[in-house]
Amino acid sequence: MAALERGKTAPDFTLPAMDGTQFSLREALGRGPVLAAFFKISCPTCQYAFPFLQRIYEAQGNKACTIVGISQNTKKDTAAFIKEYGITFPVLLDDTSSYPVSNAYGLTNVPTIFWIAEDGEIEISSVGWIRKEMEEFNQRAAQASAVTPRPLFRKDEQIADFRAG
Repeated sequence: MAALERGKTAPDFTLPAMDGTQFSLREALGRGPVLAAFFKISCPTCQYAFPFLQRIYEAQGNKACTIVGISQNTKKDTAAFIKEYGITFPVLLDDTSSYPVSNAYGLTNVPTIFWIAEDGEIEISSVGWIRKEMEEFNQRAAQASAVTPRPLFRKDEQIADFRAG
């Protein structure tokens, strides 16, 4: 089964966050759109993508858009990933015995990133690294936060257009 596509309703979920709190998609959507990025710590494409998600998070000002990572690893391993890649946005833990949320979203590869509108509709479903879609996430996060979008990539960086997940 492929990841849920654009136009589908995002399945609701509640997951534990790394800080011990509970994250509810329904509650987050009450505050604005949600960018949900599923990952595995051993995935090279996840390692490539997450620092750019961090840039989006840092640039969006008042945080009207919620950005969350959803780890398919243990809390200990996820903590090491967060530290290594400098991730400061909330990271949630999908149950590694059965991956209920990953399965509900139809994941077959990581990273898989969803832009979920306030009404719960998936507006972007991105599998792997797609530069244009990452730029779209940046634009939408800035728009939701009513800030001018910052360039996501520096001129001195060599950025791939596509990397398989």
